[in-house]
Amino acid sequence: MAPTDGRNLLTTAQAAARLGIKPETVYAYVSRGLLTSTRLPGVRGSVFDVDEVESLAGRDTARRTDIGAVERIRTQTTLIEGEHLYYRGRDAVELSACSFESVAHFVWTGELLDDVRFHADSIVVQRCREALRLVAPDCRVIDRIRIVVDVASTYRPLRFDIGFTSVVQEAGHLLATVAAALGDASLTLTVAEAIWNSVKTGASDLRGLVPLQAALVLMADHGLAASTLGVRVAASTRANLYSVVAAGLGCIDGPLHGSAADPVSRFLSTAIDDPIAALATQLRSGAQIPGFGHVIYTDRDPRAEELLRLLRVPAHGADPSVIAAADVVIEQVSNRFDTFPNSDFALATFTLAYGLRADTPEMLFAFARIAGWTAHALEEYDEAPLRFRVPGIYTGTRPGTY
Repeated sequence: MAPTDGRNLLTTAQAAARLGIKPETVYAYVSRGLLTSTRLPGVRGSVFDVDEVESLAGRDTARRTDIGAVERIRTQTTLIEGEHLYYRGRDAVELSACSFESVAHFVWTGELLDDVRFHADSIVVQRCREALRLVAPDCRVIDRIRIVVDVASTYRPLRFDIGFTSVVQEAGHLLATVAAALGDASLTLTVAEAIWNSVKTGASDLRGLVPLQAALVLMADHGLAASTLGVRVAASTRANLYSVVAAGLGCIDGPLHGSAADPVSRFLSTAIDDPIAALATQLRSGAQIPGFGHVIYTDRDPRAEELLRLLRVPAHGADPSVIAAADVVIEQVSNRFDTFPNSDFALATFTLAYGLRADTPEMLFAFARIAGWTAHALEEYDEAPLRFRVPGIYTGTRPGTY
């Protein structure tokens, strides 16, 4: 979205994409009086009122594109702009100093409170733990989360109430239940404390709770990622919150989404003793150095930047040898390839720096994203139902061939 003068405005490229036309055709529409162009200081080219473009998109004079979304998804949850990540207009890096519960409640309601606590039912948590004892010992954490969500849902008979107040309550209950069920911890712990208990492999330094808390907040949402789009589609069918979260978990399970930190962890584990040698081996094999660059950010990933900053603070107790190796890798790769570390690199560094479970990055990513998915579900429940219908292009055998 272009900078505004109080209106919602689209750039020429955005207007063309919405109308399914070429940018030069947008100006033809202007000359024919179908669109009104505006100039704003500091903005290159013309901008167009979003409501006027939306109105034109529904007329026969503008054809819909054959690919892409058939509905415009408006959201007040997350904005990514100028290499910054904002939740409801607040910088996510600044919010990462708050508790995860407070930020989750904020993205759901717009109220940033200091004393937010989520509570789980002890019986439900116990049933979830019993179910988890039946899975394979090496079961992935995302599978465990999926099981907890499914089991917990069966104990919530009013989950089908998708009213705002009910969904907010259920979301808090779900996050507390998942956090408690994944570990064997007291229900009096905060969400971050319970998550820490589930990922540590021994007497891990509790000072790691500070970067863990920040990681949960920074991973809570990132706009309309693939899993979030899946959540919006599920919510448009009026699926309840637990089913909506299950849809998100299904999408996030891919190696290009929730598991993207795995190759970073494998690489960094070989780089701790000799990062230069590890880089040389990786480059010699012709493989890319994992954990760098991003499809949205061009200069820096603010989530990675903040998490890595916290890990460098000695008071937070991260293993200095891991941090030193990570910094060498960052310096070498950034200087040679003009790129930057992303959140996958930061999560992998965090995991190795505290000796946590190997699947901690995937676990943190999936768990934290439940907060963002809830915010998007709440927005979608206010939209017209079943509004997503992407037109397909048939490429099979034509009728009458046989």
